[in-house]
Amino acid sequence: MQIRVGYELDYELPQPTPMILALNVHFSRASDLVVPDYMQSNPAVPIQSYRDGFGNWCNRIVAPGGSVRLTADAVIRDDGAPDPLMPDAWEHPVEQLPEETLVFLLGSRYCETDRLTETAWKMFSGGPRGWARVQNICDYVHGHVQFGYEHADPTRTAWEVFNQRRGVCRDYAHLAVTLCRCMNIPARYCTGYLADIGIPPPHAPMDFAAWLEVYLGGAWHTFDPRNNAPRIGRVLVARGRDAADVALATTFGPNELQGFRVWADEVLAGN
Repeated sequence: MQIRVGYELDYELPQPTPMILALNVHFSRASDLVVPDYMQSNPAVPIQSYRDGFGNWCNRIVAPGGSVRLTADAVIRDDGAPDPLMPDAWEHPVEQLPEETLVFLLGSRYCETDRLTETAWKMFSGGPRGWARVQNICDYVHGHVQFGYEHADPTRTAWEVFNQRRGVCRDYAHLAVTLCRCMNIPARYCTGYLADIGIPPPHAPMDFAAWLEVYLGGAWHTFDPRNNAPRIGRVLVARGRDAADVALATTFGPNELQGFRVWADEVLAGN
């Protein structure tokens, strides 16, 4: 199948403002792009691209003062299969983990492992290991946190999610990432597009989504505690330790986001 993905962001800026945008489809999906997701700005400005320390593609601009629109509109191929399940994937002893996974065991800006380790071991040490343990964590987070866009808070941490029991998809991901790390399972935060393919209506307005990947059985695997079910049409944009590493837009100056639109729709035959 093919999925049309894209965004439209409208900013009002009182002065010329440097910005970093992490909005490109992840390089691991670049070969699937039928129509590339080149970022365009109105008014047009020079765009510099680079790859950050986690391998994500980023763009740098200096947005002029006034109204600025950033947009991209792409088409990507997808196999149409739901997120794969690997119930036999095992946990690695820490001493056997590849070096590149170790950073995803550590606490980070939104994932305070020091505050949740004792709780995590009380809750999950007596159960099954491996895939089943991670699924138990996601089941817990899915049932523990109440979803609502009105609960969005850009500074909320995993510890606060655990205690406040409300949030949006990034909060579900932060709490699950933290609990996995507390159990010595490498976990990284992911953001990207998530289509409503296969989901009965009504659908909420499209947004960028957050989920996690965990390292089990020698590979990284997708888990989604917000939806807590395999989904079709997941398109990765960026990975990092938590949301601080993969902010969609980092703006170095005052600004007002006046418009925000995201789309991820299946391209039907004849369209």
